Amino acid sequence: MSKPRLVAALDVGSSKIRVVVATLDEKNHTPNIIGVGIAPSGGLRKGMVIDVEESINDITAALEDAERMAGEPIHHVFLGISGNHIESFNSKGVIAISNPGNEITEDDIDRALEAAQAVAIPNNRRILRIIPKSFTVDEQKGIKYPVGMTGIRLEVEAHIVTGLMPTVRNIEKCVLQAGVDIDDVIPSVLAASEAVLSKRQKELGVLVVDIGAGGTSVSVFEEGTVLHTAVIGVGGESVTNDIAIGLRTSIDTADRIKIEYGSCIPDEVNDREMIDLSSFSKIDMQKISKRTLVEIIEARYSEIFMLVKNELAKIHRDGMLPAGVVLTGAGVKIPGVIDVARETLNLPVQIGFPQNFEGVVDKIEDPAYATAIGLLIWGSRFESRPFGFGFRSLNLKKNFSGVKTWLKQLLP
Repeated sequence: MSKPRLVAALDVGSSKIRVVVATLDEKNHTPNIIGVGIAPSGGLRKGMVIDVEESINDITAALEDAERMAGEPIHHVFLGISGNHIESFNSKGVIAISNPGNEITEDDIDRALEAAQAVAIPNNRRILRIIPKSFTVDEQKGIKYPVGMTGIRLEVEAHIVTGLMPTVRNIEKCVLQAGVDIDDVIPSVLAASEAVLSKRQKELGVLVVDIGAGGTSVSVFEEGTVLHTAVIGVGGESVTNDIAIGLRTSIDTADRIKIEYGSCIPDEVNDREMIDLSSFSKIDMQKISKRTLVEIIEARYSEIFMLVKNELAKIHRDGMLPAGVVLTGAGVKIPGVIDVARETLNLPVQIGFPQNFEGVVDKIEDPAYATAIGLLIWGSRFESRPFGFGFRSLNLKKNFSGVKTWLKQLLP
């Protein structure tokens, strides 16, 4: 009996490096988690490498941690990256159908998608994902999978996600020097969505807000596919910095009191309640008002969600998503964050926990693991390793089976 296929996910964040290893069920491809590794991320800032050697050491530590728990070596990973260097835009590709009987084939979809990415982008940017949103055959719009249909003209509307090429290459270099190959590079803004959303939510219209240390990723789904993605350069580290400045404490102390006493609901805090900082640090000896702490945190989260609201306004979806908002990432564990999001966005809000996996559940039933689990889910669904969600870029034909699988998942 052959050994089950192993899939590994590497989420390279600005605060933590997370690795999750799973075996795959041969029938339904559900990831069975067998190993989890985590290490501090000291060599990255806002998704960019600032210290190569430290990043390599941190990635190696997380990989070794996961390998020890799994009892299996990790040779390759699906890599999730984030940061405000990631940008996206929509594009269209149009081709003529010249097959006998004008029947649309997989090659035609291939050509249409290649036409969609034939756009002028700066030389220092790299296409990370080309996601087919919908197809139009002649005048018939809104088609999810046109293979087998008859027509003269095929048009595809695609969502293209790019990253700053030097930034992506530096992260890849660190991963490779840590001793593993890279199956695929997937923007965290997309990976987290796969772990926390249901098919119905994607159909109805939903917003995912992934608050990490270095930034906040936003993805909007409608009619089963991606409508909009964005990365906002404000996250959990910004909250910590505000606390350190506002209360005149060290960064370490600010981070610890945020975790211990953090909240976004000032009205629930007694004005006289104080926090003794000497219990956190030998340097910070003063006492501070808990209400002041909470007001600082609430102000920054209000700003984050106002920036998210601006992203919805750009696509005319402000307050217009029936399935509401799903919050995920390490930064959403602050009490009261749902209330701030609901008040700012005027939509129903819930915390999104990773789902659709089995195994070591207790360690990763945490919004902070949404990206890692999403990477595993993508890795498990596609036999062609160069594919996760949509495509990377050119040379699509040899890997169309992965895209075909993904497109069929959009069908009702």
